[in-house]
Amino acid sequence: MKPILIRQHEEMTPPGLLVDWLRERGIPFKVHLSWLRAAPDLTSYSFVASLGSPYGPNDTHETAVVEELKLIEAAVESELPVLGLCFGGEALSAVLGGRVERAPVPELGWREIQTDDPVAVPAGPWLEWHYERFTTPPGAVELARTADAVQAFRFGPHLGVQFHPEATVDIISHWASMDAKRLAELGIEDGTALLAASPERKAAAKAAAFRLFEAFLDGAVEDGVRESAGEKE
Repeated sequence: MKPILIRQHEEMTPPGLLVDWLRERGIPFKVHLSWLRAAPDLTSYSFVASLGSPYGPNDTHETAVVEELKLIEAAVESELPVLGLCFGGEALSAVLGGRVERAPVPELGWREIQTDDPVAVPAGPWLEWHYERFTTPPGAVELARTADAVQAFRFGPHLGVQFHPEATVDIISHWASMDAKRLAELGIEDGTALLAASPERKAAAKAAAFRLFEAFLDGAVEDGVRESAGEKE
């Protein structure tokens, strides 16, 4: 099996539980820091996972956003499976003809979702941290939602989700600290309080994330050899 390409778009948005799952499964991977390096040759990879970002797909004044849209478009055209997580899901929606718009209600903290396919996309609990939302692209199958936003869609081998299956409380706590001013404008004094969770909830979120990654792999790529390793390029 070729390695998995993980596109990380900011130091504070690491792949977290996705790497934990890949290591547990013995699947090779490369974490590609998109703000430091040009997009790699996609033919060397089994699928692409695009992570969160401080920007959205509409921020085309940012070179990194334009480059990621081009990379995802190239992956779609070559039928290389894409797993889009939050910004990655928004970028996948945009490439496929969907819209990305400001969310009337930002989703911040723990949420459970309504899912039409709990095997592929468990109900949660999921960590969310987004101020924009995507629409289900034309021709895609909507898989999950909340009252405030579409949460997941499938288009062929590709999966886009609005939540953060890869994230942990520790990861998102950094985002909450950075967003203090923005949260204050929403009347939220302590963003980290939105992330409080028991050990049982954290364990359930990790288990749900592993099920989602497993279902994506089963549906998107052929069975491959179990190889270990993976490091930042």
